[in-house]
Amino acid sequence: MNQTDPSEPLPLALTVDTLEPEGAYRVLARAQELERQGHDVIHLEIGEPDFPTDPRICFAGIKAIEAGRTGYSPTAGIMELREAIARDVAQRRRIDVSPENIVVGPGAKPLLFFPALALINRGDEVVYPDPGFPTYEAMIRVAGGVPVPIPLAEEKGFSFDLDALRDRVNTRTCLIVLNSPSNPTGGVIPKEDLIQIAQLAQRYKCWVLSDEIYSRMCYDDHEAPSIAQLDGMQERTVIVDGFSKTYAMTGWRLGYGVMPARLAEKVSLLMVHGVGCTAEFTQVAGIEALSGPQDHVDAMFDEYRQRRDVLVEGLNSIDGVCCQSPSGAFYAFPNVRALGKPSDPLANMLLEKAGVALLPGTAFGSHGEGFLRICYANSLTNIRRAIERIRDAFADSL
Repeated sequence: MNQTDPSEPLPLALTVDTLEPEGAYRVLARAQELERQGHDVIHLEIGEPDFPTDPRICFAGIKAIEAGRTGYSPTAGIMELREAIARDVAQRRRIDVSPENIVVGPGAKPLLFFPALALINRGDEVVYPDPGFPTYEAMIRVAGGVPVPIPLAEEKGFSFDLDALRDRVNTRTCLIVLNSPSNPTGGVIPKEDLIQIAQLAQRYKCWVLSDEIYSRMCYDDHEAPSIAQLDGMQERTVIVDGFSKTYAMTGWRLGYGVMPARLAEKVSLLMVHGVGCTAEFTQVAGIEALSGPQDHVDAMFDEYRQRRDVLVEGLNSIDGVCCQSPSGAFYAFPNVRALGKPSDPLANMLLEKAGVALLPGTAFGSHGEGFLRICYANSLTNIRRAIERIRDAFADSL
């Protein structure tokens, strides 16, 4: 009779055994450890607004709690919020949707994962941007799909390399993942590129998952068009958005997906078994965010624009660094290939020796080699201090 060694750990599923943490949280943990040791660290690693949530939004949530709205709520979201989202989508994206097309979740990540589970069969290929948000590859693998990274082209403002995309989309492709404006690059996919992507999706009968969490965060009269606006695309597109970035509501955990009604029904089923529902008082706060005054949002974006300009100018004044001005989001993605060292040791050196926490481009995929990601959701004072520390560190160490 065979007996297993009781000291041997039980096996885990391969889908989770191969998962990797987000690089931003790894760097944050190390930065916080250095701070506990007495070091001064400037945090440019985590993509979180440094502004507080608008007090009007907070008050709406507090009133909802005081009114007893603290129990279970409908899985797809309360009707008032879904109606408010539908109105906002119609106004800002010029797409006609109804509440049956909306699924609300505790953050935007469930609206990435659950549609992936609903659309990907084992062995299906899924194309996604590289460098790109690490959750894309994770959700593809968990769903049993085959990740197919597509490089972003720096010379095109970090839109897709369309030649590579055309080479890799085929009859095995079930899903194309888009992110515009992009994390980590701040790039925006122009409409002419979206038209070509849409043609590929229609030719090969692919779904499209369009992560538009930064869609309101565009600068210099740029817009981030949604592929769902194009003819024939609304019925095959999932739009993912949320409140974390636009309304500085990261800890509130409130996101949503916009999708065809038949898919929304299946995603709601996955939601009920996966998370149950989203806190109702959080959803009430979301209604206030969408329907209330937007001056807080406008002021926040004006500040981000100033920070971007100071950061990009400062980075481009450092020998060996070349940085495009991002069109959206709150990330800069400077090219540091001329420094002759890989991104990961450069980022580590800046944290350990200069006290600047940022991310190597490789935290977002292999095509991020030669780049760093810098989040400018920090004060102008700290951004200027960070530039000088980076300049000094590179001059001393390279």
